[in-house]
Amino acid sequence: MLLRWFLSIFLNAVALIAVAQLFEGFQLEGFGTAILASVILAILNMIVKPILVVLTLPITFLTLGLFLFVINAITLMITQSIMDASFVIAGFGTAVIAAVIISILNLLLNRLVKDTMK
Repeated sequence: MLLRWFLSIFLNAVALIAVAQLFEGFQLEGFGTAILASVILAILNMIVKPILVVLTLPITFLTLGLFLFVINAITLMITQSIMDASFVIAGFGTAVIAAVIISILNLLLNRLVKDTMK
């Protein structure tokens, strides 16, 4: 269980680094910063995200779940505000696009790792 959590943190850090390479408005100082950002995101996803999902359930239902990307962008922006200058996102639009790409990359990376572990 703990190994799976560490693997998830590592894969999320890889996705963050990939997004930082794609966008100028999404900057990370290095891999250590990406790991720290992944840990903070994991904590926020355990505490803040469920609250936001419940509060925005009607709009999430109306948008067929697409509003979850906005919630992921909000957690990215909160992470950025916690980490200060070592993790910078230029704006909310960049955060939404980054949230979509991070979700896709995490899906692909987790599937790749799961297939190789069988």
